[in-house]
Amino acid sequence: MTASNPFDLTGKVAIVTGASRGIGEEIAKLLAAQGAHVVVSSRKQADCQAVVDAITADGGSAEAVACHIGEMEQIASLYEQVENKHGRLDILVNNAATNPFFGHILDTDPSVFQKTVDVNIRGYFYMSTHGARLMAKNGGGSIVNVASVNGVVPGFQQAIYSITKAAVISMTKAFAVECAEQGVRCNALLPGLTDTKFASVLVNTPAILRQALAHVPMRRVAQPSEMAGAALYLASNAASYTTGAVLNVDGGYLSV
Repeated sequence: MTASNPFDLTGKVAIVTGASRGIGEEIAKLLAAQGAHVVVSSRKQADCQAVVDAITADGGSAEAVACHIGEMEQIASLYEQVENKHGRLDILVNNAATNPFFGHILDTDPSVFQKTVDVNIRGYFYMSTHGARLMAKNGGGSIVNVASVNGVVPGFQQAIYSITKAAVISMTKAFAVECAEQGVRCNALLPGLTDTKFASVLVNTPAILRQALAHVPMRRVAQPSEMAGAALYLASNAASYTTGAVLNVDGGYLSV
């Protein structure tokens, strides 16, 4: 980091989960473009490697490490590899998430409930505890939790997903308060409706899309790349006095 460029991440090591596509992929590419070495992580190694290949083709530094954050042993393995190879972690972007059920809250199957909680709450929590401990060994770092506007205003027929994203917002503040003394900052990014595979059922259903955009002052769907700049800010020294913040990137949705 230089005084003239607080967004410079040269020498930093970052983990981005759910980085094989969509918002996570765009965040990983931007962090690498700013000089970070990015550990691109998602469930499938081949998909992670494709993103790494794109980053290195553009002159960046990255590696692929598959990890399903719903599996505790895979989280431990990811961090063991990072610590053994790099000895440090400066940035963690918790982006991997699941939303397997669209339907009435009363129809939520217990297995779907558990899967969503395991990934979106337990996964974020243990990725963050492992990450904060490793950051603290080298003076601190930054955790960026990708939550959702649904954590503030529950999405229709997305009850359990919305509940878990509300928990991520609360988790962010708890980590911010308790890890500040270790030099670890923790902030949340709240994307609005974004054109990703994850949100395809919303974006590609005209009736649902019209209804959704009626509540977005900018009257359009976001592109994944439009989330990356906010993540870079929160991850970088430009946000050195920012912790426990919740940054809406939603076209004005939560302002209505």
